[in-house]
Amino acid sequence: MSEDLTRLLHGWRGGDVDARDRLLEEVYGTLRRMAAARLGRGRGSRTLQPTAVVNEALISLLGNDVAWEDRAHFFALASLKMRSVLVDHARSRAAEKRGGDVALLTLSHAERESGHDVEYDVLALHQALEQLGEHDERAARGLEMAYFGGMEQRDIACVLGVSLPTVQRDLRFARAWLNRLLG
Repeated sequence: MSEDLTRLLHGWRGGDVDARDRLLEEVYGTLRRMAAARLGRGRGSRTLQPTAVVNEALISLLGNDVAWEDRAHFFALASLKMRSVLVDHARSRAAEKRGGDVALLTLSHAERESGHDVEYDVLALHQALEQLGEHDERAARGLEMAYFGGMEQRDIACVLGVSLPTVQRDLRFARAWLNRLLG
């Protein structure tokens, strides 16, 4: 599947609208499952649904002229766009309610190894990732791809151009950073 997606991405970059449409058909379900996992099966905001997150992220992706490299690059950018949608929505809700009813985000994919799900306020997570990025940008990007994009560690390694053990180390460090700031 990854070779097919890479081929479709390259076709889309070359102006093939059919390739774009087939690509979107292929990835939509995956992106929706990723968004649903982040929103936490009904525990998050009732006003923001996985479909809305994916649709807004895809509109943003479609509006940019990106030189797609491969499947991993696409999902890395999709995770960045989904993070933006979630943060923008949380900011809007906080402004409406003057800080109340801010959405919670479950980070089950990245916490799978530890055996438990963790929920964080979206804005608190965003701020923690910003702080982590000032200290260790690569670890912050890896964490973003794992949490918001649900990407596998090997795909994160490909996007970041580092080894799998480096990604594993970065993610352990980033989780510890989050636990210290948000714990």
